[in-house]
Amino acid sequence: MSKFNAIYTPQILKETSSGHYSVRIEDEMFRNREIQCTGTIDEAMCNSVSMQLRYLNSVSPDKEIKIFINSPGGEVASGMALYDVMKSISCPIRTICLGTAASMAAVLFISGDEREMLPHSHIMIHDPLISRFGGSALQVKSMSDNLMQTREIIGNILAKHTGRSLEEIFEATSKDTYFNAEEAVQYGIADRIITTI
Repeated sequence: MSKFNAIYTPQILKETSSGHYSVRIEDEMFRNREIQCTGTIDEAMCNSVSMQLRYLNSVSPDKEIKIFINSPGGEVASGMALYDVMKSISCPIRTICLGTAASMAAVLFISGDEREMLPHSHIMIHDPLISRFGGSALQVKSMSDNLMQTREIIGNILAKHTGRSLEEIFEATSKDTYFNAEEAVQYGIADRIITTI
């Protein structure tokens, strides 16, 4: 594999009395209680972010954690598991949208205790999508019932964190609805726009 095709992980060079050593930038950010939630939300990301949250909560249960989000969304089950962890720990959580927080990533962003967006970032919300379609009539009905139940759960979460009615949320999520930073603040999705991190 070409070095240009590989994902480059920046290193930080540190100096001690014993000499120089390098650490991954993610490790240094984690030490500062900053977590990255980027890429597709799946089981691996959920496990990684939830372990980091639980560890930081065990170390300093009252100290803020920052989660930087840039994600197109992903699996509902993994996203909901991460949402539950975020809500179960005592640390205040500040979510920061850089780029995009769409679908399940929008739900995670909205659930922060403090929610901030960079000026050119945006949010997209919509109803949960069905991943496959087929099978017997009973299987299709079961999938449909489960999808509608998931829609209700996510709708209530969005309503709770935005101050909007469930009807307003369902109207917005009936299609892909995009919010730029200013619109997100007006709708109640974000608290403020920031220009420095």
